[in-house]
Amino acid sequence: TGRTLVRPVCYCRDGDRLVIIASYGGAPRNPPWYYNLVANPLVTVEVGTEMFRARAEQVDGSERSRLFDVAAKLMPLFADYQKKTKREIPVLALTRID
Repeated sequence: TGRTLVRPVCYCRDGDRLVIIASYGGAPRNPPWYYNLVANPLVTVEVGTEMFRARAEQVDGSERSRLFDVAAKLMPLFADYQKKTKREIPVLALTRID
């Protein structure tokens, strides 16, 4: 839509990237913000008092598994959500571009 939307999400770090999990609490479908990121991967990120531009990229395959496991160790509910749903919960990496 071109509108600015604010969506707080949990994240973990993987080197310089921020990793976010589109769990939607284990619902059968992905969260609406996921589709917005896929359609427009350029985002503004706010972490604490810092704001910066980033590009979102869906992570697949073994890299997705590795990052999902890292996130699930920090936030065990993600593993519960994955067991609850038939869909593979998307993992996205945000890479700073400015």
